[in-house]
Amino acid sequence: MTQTDLIVVLPVLVLAGWALVLMLVDLFVPPGRKAITGWLTLVGPAGAALALTAWPAGGSLSAFHGMLTADGFAAFLHLIFLFSVVVAVLLALTYLPRAGLERGEFYVLLLLTASGMLLMAQAADLIVVFLALELLSIPLYVLAGLARPRLSSEESAMKYFLLGAFASGFFVYGVALTYGASGSTNLNAILAAAQSGLMANGQPAVPALLLAGAALILVGLGFKVAAVPFHMWTPDVYEGAPSVVTAFMAVGAKTGGFAALLRVFVTAFPGLAPQWAGLTAVLSALTMLVGNLAALRQGNIKRLLAYSSIAHAGYLLMALPAAGAPLTAQSDFAVGSALFYLMAYALTTLGAWAVVMAVERQAGQGLTLDDYAGLFARRPGLALAMALFMFSLTGLPPTAGFIAKFSLFRATVDAGYLWLAIVGVLTSLVSAYYYLRVVVLMFMRPGEAQALSRPSLNLAVGVTAAVTLLIGLIPGPFLELAQRSLLSLAR
Repeated sequence: MTQTDLIVVLPVLVLAGWALVLMLVDLFVPPGRKAITGWLTLVGPAGAALALTAWPAGGSLSAFHGMLTADGFAAFLHLIFLFSVVVAVLLALTYLPRAGLERGEFYVLLLLTASGMLLMAQAADLIVVFLALELLSIPLYVLAGLARPRLSSEESAMKYFLLGAFASGFFVYGVALTYGASGSTNLNAILAAAQSGLMANGQPAVPALLLAGAALILVGLGFKVAAVPFHMWTPDVYEGAPSVVTAFMAVGAKTGGFAALLRVFVTAFPGLAPQWAGLTAVLSALTMLVGNLAALRQGNIKRLLAYSSIAHAGYLLMALPAAGAPLTAQSDFAVGSALFYLMAYALTTLGAWAVVMAVERQAGQGLTLDDYAGLFARRPGLALAMALFMFSLTGLPPTAGFIAKFSLFRATVDAGYLWLAIVGVLTSLVSAYYYLRVVVLMFMRPGEAQALSRPSLNLAVGVTAAVTLLIGLIPGPFLELAQRSLLSLAR
């Protein structure tokens, strides 16, 4: 391993290494004192963030013969992942003891799945993408079943595992076809073979086989981001898994999946854009429609947010056909808009799930929408924060969600997909009904809403609400940061 290799992989090593150390330390932490393990967990993301400072401020570094890369794209996503880990730990410190799930292995598995997310953002080879996908997914399968022997938790883990394994099979088959067509699994080598029509050994590339490989890779990653028609697992898994696991899954797994989608299709398959751009545009429209229409009928807040997550996968998928536009400037703006949307979505979703955990009572009670009636009268600060999150998910000003949707819709229109932007606007109007219904219940309906108050929980709600509002009021620096992160992304 060279010095460059070490620098590139250092954030992943720090996070995964600290997970292993934490596993040993937890053996000496007595039952009932697992909060110690939780607070020690924060050393991992802090160390990984510090390791990022060793990366170049501009440009990129390639390591392990081009299999990993350190660039602005990966660094931006790393910050989202590490922030999500910190918020998840703060939420777990309150949620796990109350739910009777205070187990040290939660924090170890959390760091391991986050390591997979970091690796996913850096992957420049399809083999590494697959390894990162499995490192991301396998700990999440276990975390989904953390509330054993509760049947709903065990069922969610089983569904997630079986369907996840099935989707991984599609992905691996896509990698095999791509290798057969291009002679390589390296993203840049695949691009070179597609552009020149020749493999590295001089044999002719096979465009039809390459397109089939890209389609199967899209299926595998489409499951991870919960895009229609690969979304069926999402409502049941989100409802059955412990809420703190669901919160992290809704942000981390989706962001990791989109990290791979954007890098693979923008870097390796831009020459096939005329074929896959139209398909992803249709998938985006279907995902927005199914997610938002199904959410209208939900009376359980976890299932409502599950279908909301599906709908937002549809909005994010708008970036893929826009990124396939022939003009590089338009493509870059589309990918930058997607990164900004991922940041806004992560903040808003983590905050909304934090409020859900505050209202949720033991044994899964407090999860119906009616349980939010009268929340403003009893906990005005919590109700205001939840209203802000609902506004942001809808896409109303002055929130981060408004800027994110506006930027993404603009990129879509600029790329020539006006009809897709219209679908996005119309489905956003539909989403206003079920998001604002929560606000109406909190502020305008009498009720006996109860909510827990703990320092770590209040800190998570306060920080996510403040940053969501800050980005909505002063979006310029954050948009610029998202766009600058693409300067080193291979085209």
